[in-house]
Amino acid sequence: MNKERKLIIAGNWKMNKTVAEALALVNSLKLELANIREVDIVVCPPYTALESVSKVILDSNLRLGAQNMSAQNFGAFTGEICAGMLKEFSVRYVILGHSERRQYQRETDSVVAKKAAAVHAASLKPIVCVGETLAEREGSQTEAVLNTQVRGSLAGLTKEQMVETVIAYEPVWAIGTGKTATTQQAQDAHAFIRAVVAKIFDEAVAKKVRIQYGGSVKPSNARELMGQPDVDGALVGGAALEARSFADIIKNSI
Repeated sequence: MNKERKLIIAGNWKMNKTVAEALALVNSLKLELANIREVDIVVCPPYTALESVSKVILDSNLRLGAQNMSAQNFGAFTGEICAGMLKEFSVRYVILGHSERRQYQRETDSVVAKKAAAVHAASLKPIVCVGETLAEREGSQTEAVLNTQVRGSLAGLTKEQMVETVIAYEPVWAIGTGKTATTQQAQDAHAFIRAVVAKIFDEAVAKKVRIQYGGSVKPSNARELMGQPDVDGALVGGAALEARSFADIIKNSI
């Protein structure tokens, strides 16, 4: 697949996998995906497995991601993790503003923007999640919601930082439900997000930004989704928890 932007496919393991299970998974992925160079492959285990996983993938084509990060650098923030702690384990990417954190931890666009700034300040790369709920889509609010979330969550970034930011479009109604946006729905949302980025920054920046699709991505729909002109990868949930399905998603994307 010839794209001007390199595909990036990340596995968000969420609150799954003990250290032993995490090591079994990444060891399998290392073997399955050893020859893949066309895709940036990212695995995002829970914090408890970051150190162990980082050692296993050090000499591989897999990159390490974290599922969240504090906007603070250190201090009295019980339960939080800062950039310096993540960098100790060679973390490269950090997922921010996932719909589950927006819902359960009440994270707002402005909180996500502060975290994105902190991620960039540490020379890491944020994966910023945006997406509408089923009620918002059925109420024809998709573009309004995406416009607000993209502008709010990326507020304050420079052009240089924006180019190094990944956006993940995750329609909330398709996460873990087995429902998937049609390829046209995914493409339309991605094209709209890219247009918003162009308005905030410029066309040159928008052309370089990678936008992932997330929401019940499977080996069977990966090729069609990744074939869309504005879809530059996937943020994979459930299918990333099993080596064969995650590897097949990646192989089917190229």
